[in-house]
Amino acid sequence: MQARLLLEDGTLFTGLGFGAEGQSSGEVVFNTGITGYQEVLSDPSYCGQIVTMTYPLVGNYGITRDDFETVAPFIHGFVVRRHEPIPSNWRAQYTLDGLLKEHGIIGISDIDTRMLTRILRHHGTMKGILTTGAERVEELQERLSATPLMRDQVARTSTKSIFTSPGDRERIVLVDYGAKSGILRELTKRGCDVVVVPQDTTAEQIRKLNPDGIQLSNGPGDPKDVPHAVKMIQELLGEYPIFGICLGHQLFALACGADTSKLKFGHRGGNHPVKELATNRCYITSQNHGYTVLEESVAGTKLEVTHINNNDRTIEGLKHTELPAFSVQYHPEAAPGPLDSSYLFDQFLEMIRTTKQNNPQKPRQAQLAASLRGELQYAQK
Repeated sequence: MQARLLLEDGTLFTGLGFGAEGQSSGEVVFNTGITGYQEVLSDPSYCGQIVTMTYPLVGNYGITRDDFETVAPFIHGFVVRRHEPIPSNWRAQYTLDGLLKEHGIIGISDIDTRMLTRILRHHGTMKGILTTGAERVEELQERLSATPLMRDQVARTSTKSIFTSPGDRERIVLVDYGAKSGILRELTKRGCDVVVVPQDTTAEQIRKLNPDGIQLSNGPGDPKDVPHAVKMIQELLGEYPIFGICLGHQLFALACGADTSKLKFGHRGGNHPVKELATNRCYITSQNHGYTVLEESVAGTKLEVTHINNNDRTIEGLKHTELPAFSVQYHPEAAPGPLDSSYLFDQFLEMIRTTKQNNPQKPRQAQLAASLRGELQYAQK
């Protein structure tokens, strides 16, 4: 089956199709990870994007149920140099081709992914259209120019209802902007009582859950497309300790008066070096974002830069100078990627405990009653 990828600048790649048949458009991006294609495919932050893997061989270890980062992928296409249809891995339960077919995702292989990556690095990410059909190039160009990039990715990827992962320690409200399962895993393995809430949950609704801390998740798209999240964070800053990851980091920055802008081609992969300024230590991190906090916009706010990217010097971490709140641009839960930065979850829990010791507060009666009712209902189940 032939497949074609057409970029908005007119560059056409012709290769072999795998996965689903049809036509799909989206922002074409690249990921520099060597392994972890299943986690990349199932990362909600890729919603609406056509993902190019720079590593040349993909599919060789198959697909495993336990390695998903969300229930269903949200990407709009998958581009590889070589697709291996027969995996060799004792954990594999089915193939990459089977996964793409199941979820209606078009794949293309046997194209020059190095050339494609160089184009994206030079010109920046751009729209593309992927097809297994026989449409004329002019028709594809017309359709591509008439199709805007998706702007409601957070609403598409967020949970639609509240759910819990019970624990016997701190209660964390995880605001789901397109959260990876890795964040929930890191919190639950530390014994946290996690309540996952939709992206449009209000400050008052969060208060009624009586949390000890608030986790702002990763997610897709432009942080300025979710102004209601910025408003919620502003209302709760100082009331509860807050930890933001990726999109959550950008939303935290906007809530504190900083600004964000789009990167030329973004950071995507499991091998990005980040320096922690307090220790001068370099961590290798997993990243997936197309936007960044502008350094000049931090001046005049009550934010302090804590981490920077060693490749392009962009901001990778922030903390509030007066309130218990901090954030990082990269993924401490990794998946795929190194585990160097998982200590940040421990720092978050330590911040919660220190805040409670230093500022003991009596919970509001309404909050306490709502919390007890929820626990009673769960116990009865």
